[in-house]
Amino acid sequence: MVMPLAFRSRPFTLYWIGHLISIAGSQMQLWALYWHLRTLSDQPMVISGVGLARFLPVILLSLVAGVVADRFDRRKIAILTQIALGVVALILGLTTSLGATSIWVLFGLMAVQSVAVAFDTPARQALIPSLVPRENLANAYSLNSIASKVGGILGPAISGVVIAYLGLQWAYWINAISYLAVIAALIAMGDIRTVIEKKSFELRGSPGAICLANRTGRRTFLDIREGIEFIKNSPIILSVMILDFFGTFFSSANTLLPFVAMDILHVGPIQYGWLSASQSIGTMMIGLYLSQKNNLQRQGLLISISVVAFGLATILFGISTSFWLTMLALILIGAFDGLSSIIRNTVRQMLTPDAMRGRMMSITQIFFKGGPQLGEVESGLVAQILGVPFAIISGGVGCVLAAFIVVRKFPQLWKYNGDEALQDGHVL
Repeated sequence: MVMPLAFRSRPFTLYWIGHLISIAGSQMQLWALYWHLRTLSDQPMVISGVGLARFLPVILLSLVAGVVADRFDRRKIAILTQIALGVVALILGLTTSLGATSIWVLFGLMAVQSVAVAFDTPARQALIPSLVPRENLANAYSLNSIASKVGGILGPAISGVVIAYLGLQWAYWINAISYLAVIAALIAMGDIRTVIEKKSFELRGSPGAICLANRTGRRTFLDIREGIEFIKNSPIILSVMILDFFGTFFSSANTLLPFVAMDILHVGPIQYGWLSASQSIGTMMIGLYLSQKNNLQRQGLLISISVVAFGLATILFGISTSFWLTMLALILIGAFDGLSSIIRNTVRQMLTPDAMRGRMMSITQIFFKGGPQLGEVESGLVAQILGVPFAIISGGVGCVLAAFIVVRKFPQLWKYNGDEALQDGHVL
C-alpha cells in the first residue's frame, strides 16, 4: 500500500495523530454519556433533552463562530476550544465519581461542551486545506475520516470495558487526557499560513453594503451575510448541506442504541460498546478505500445513492432483534454515511475560497451538527410515544424520501462530477 500523499505534510500528520487520539476519547465519552442517561432513566425522552442541549448552542453561535474562524488564527482558536472541552470532561468525571450527577447536570455540561464545539469545528475544518496542497485535499479528508472512525471504533469499544470494570467516571477522565494529544499537535505544528483576506466578497444585489461596515458589530453582521449569500449562490454546496441535514435528522435514531441494547437485545456494556463502534467500522472501511483513490468521479451521484442506502440500512437496524444483525446494520450505516460525508467535505472545501471557509463551515455546522442533534429530539419523542423500533424505522424511511426530494429540487447535484471548472468558488 502506497503512503497516502497527505502524510507527506508534517503539519497534517501531526494534526491527524492528535485528531485520532482525541476522537477516540470523545467517542468514549459520548457513548458512555448515552449509557449513563439510560442508567438514570428508562424513558427514551431523555435522548431528546441531550439533543436539545447540544442543538441550541450550534444554532445560536455557529454563524458568529464562522466569522471568528475567518478573522483570527484558526490554530489558536482550536487550542482554546480543546482546552475548554477537556475541562468539561474533567467536571463530568468528578461529578460522576462524587455521585453528584443528575440528568440536568449532564444536560448542562453538554450545553457548555456544545458552545466550545460550535467554535472548534469551523476553525479546525477550515484549517485542513492550509495543511496540504489543493490536489491532496480529498486524500486528506479521507484520512481525516479514517482517523475519526478508527477513534470511533476504539473509543466506544474501550468505553464498554471501562464502564464494566472501572466505572463511568473513568470514561470521562480518559477523554479529558485525550484532548492533550490534539493540543500538543496544534502547538507542535507551529504557525500555519492561511489566506484570511481583509477584503469582502461582493454581495449580489447590494453593491454598496460593504462600504457601510464601519463598526465591528455591523462588520460582523455583513461577514455573516456574505457567508449566507455565498452558500445561496452555490447550488452544489447548498444541496449537499440540505441533504446532510435531512439525512442525519431522520436517521439519528442510533442514539437510541442504549435502549436497543438493554431493552431489545438484552446485552451488557461490553456488547453495547461493540455496537457503538460498529458504525465507525463501516466508515473506516470505506475511508481506507477512498484514501487510495484520486479524482473520484460522479461525486453527486455517489452522495445521492449513499444517502438512500444509509436510510435503508437504518430501517434494517430498526427491525432487527438480533445482536449480529444489528451490528451488521450499523456497519452498513457507517459505510454509506462515510462515503457520503467524505465526498461532501471534499466538495464543500473545493468549491469554497479560503477566506470564506470558516463561514462556510459554520453554516455547514448548523446542517451536519444541527441535523442529528435536532433528530435526537425527534427520535426521543417518537420513541417515547410510539416505541423505539418505530422511531428508528420511520427515521430511515424519512431519510430515503428526503434524498429523492433534494435530488429532484437540485438536479445539478445528480450531474456533478467533481472536476468541473471553477471561478470564484462557483461551478461554471
